[in-house]
Amino acid sequence: MSEFTKVTRVALVGSGFVGSSYAFALFNQGLAAELVIIDANRPKAEGDAMDLNHGLPFASNMRIWAGDYSDCKDADLVVITAGANQAPGETRLDLIGKNARIFQSIVQSVMESGFNGLFLVATNPVDVLTYATWKYSGLPASRVIGSGTILDTARLRYLLGERLEVDPRNVHAYIMGEHGDTELPVWSNVSIGGQPLADYRKTHGQPTDEELNRIFINVRDAAYHIIERKGATYYGIAMGLARLTKAILKNENSVLSVSTLLTGEYGLEDVYLGVPAVVNRQGIRDLYELHLTDEEKQKLHHSASVLKEAIASIFPS
Repeated sequence: MSEFTKVTRVALVGSGFVGSSYAFALFNQGLAAELVIIDANRPKAEGDAMDLNHGLPFASNMRIWAGDYSDCKDADLVVITAGANQAPGETRLDLIGKNARIFQSIVQSVMESGFNGLFLVATNPVDVLTYATWKYSGLPASRVIGSGTILDTARLRYLLGERLEVDPRNVHAYIMGEHGDTELPVWSNVSIGGQPLADYRKTHGQPTDEELNRIFINVRDAAYHIIERKGATYYGIAMGLARLTKAILKNENSVLSVSTLLTGEYGLEDVYLGVPAVVNRQGIRDLYELHLTDEEKQKLHHSASVLKEAIASIFPS
């Protein structure tokens, strides 16, 4: 295919709640020229492709079809949302065994097509499964990205903005670590419209430590509350995946909190977890390393140790 006929193709593996919501977001935002949907349940993928195609008169042009792994050969990005869902009362880490087996088959099938693009992983436990995708694919770690804490970070920005009555797009904050129970808020690096949170609290007398802790708990436990009410979470993460897709395909060099491999940053190695990183067309350009307090660094190391233990259950040393 010549450079004049080359188009941007996204291959979506998994057409469940998250996958179909992501396809809808991708379509609405016109982020790719082609979208191929791959699912073990072929009729479901076909139904989603048909349904989306019927919206073409209302959207920018995009070729959408239900395909198979051979279609990944010319894909720029393979997005994996397939796998078992988190059930009520189940943690993300409880999903490791079932989803690791599914991923080994998926990644091998993608690579056998001749795929030479980037992987974007959303299936939980996302940090562990992104590490597994890196190992199974043999690709450079910079080209294997997990959605990480992008959704947790969005939840934090939304809740802080709501509390302070500030547009969440003007709240700059990060959740780091595991996308799960050991994640941490990096309060030391929060700013409101460029003003450090510590300074904002001095001039406004709020929010209190108790309020900040309550906001974080609501961020950390958001999935449990949503699953209890509607069975699954999918709109928020679908929007996060679309944002990541845009940063990648548009070569934005955006700083986003994604799951990526640490190679000495923050004193950690050989673990995927959520950290701010510069994302562009080549994947992870570099890590945007923040200065953490001693307490934050300790919590990040604890999160990493939990993830390393989980990784060891799949890849024993």
